Amino acid sequence: MPGTPNSLYPTTKPGRLAGKRACITGGSRGIGLAIAEMFRGEGADVVTCGRGDRPKTLSEDIGWIKVDLRRPEGVLGFRDDIMALIGAPDILVNNAGVQAEKTVVTSSYDDWDAVVGLNAKSVFACCRAILPALIGRGGGSIVNIGSISGLQPDPSMALYNASKAFVHGLTRSIALDHGRDGIRCNTICPGWIETGMADAAFARAMDPDRARTDALNRHPIGRFGTPEDVAGAALWLASDEAAFVTGQMLIVDGGLTAATPVRPDLF
Repeated sequence: MPGTPNSLYPTTKPGRLAGKRACITGGSRGIGLAIAEMFRGEGADVVTCGRGDRPKTLSEDIGWIKVDLRRPEGVLGFRDDIMALIGAPDILVNNAGVQAEKTVVTSSYDDWDAVVGLNAKSVFACCRAILPALIGRGGGSIVNIGSISGLQPDPSMALYNASKAFVHGLTRSIALDHGRDGIRCNTICPGWIETGMADAAFARAMDPDRARTDALNRHPIGRFGTPEDVAGAALWLASDEAAFVTGQMLIVDGGLTAATPVRPDLF
């Protein structure tokens, strides 16, 4: 429990995750950073990671591990560092990911290693490494960050689309195989979220401003999402409020995929 010698925190704030221990991959910015901060704000002991040095924007009471999750030894080191900092976790959030704006023909094997290695292989590896600790705690919650692109592919994003579809399938398999171990596993499928990845996607369009405006007009809610929108969904899935929810793909996209391809602003 928080407050034990291997904990980062002497006390735990009251909140929806009070008494929980959470590890989150890819917490240096964007969605991962928002999840780490929200979980800590709700009382969890939190450790996150990235390939670079600790970001200055990360709260001081959140643990940081510098690691490359594409390497098997990196994943095992990440697991061991988590255990040393906060003990066996209750929550794993697989958020780390990258994209490559290419088709199958224009993608290289290096692109495969970069995109699939992080978006798919590292998710499998982290689940495989940390599941025994979750089971040892009597159960826990795994929240994977997928994408609507794994359901309805984006053009010229072949490896990214495929890697996210893998995450969706892995999520259902874990939910099926480990439900009786007390494990819940779900995926969040974000749509257009205001992050660097979204900016890069619009930048590759022939007319970036027109592409952004058109995408915005396809959202019934009238805006793009924020990292905090995704973090709120992750918080719910990680909490006991979602105790009967597992094996699900929770779409967080402002209604984008609920609409037909016809632009609603023209009617």
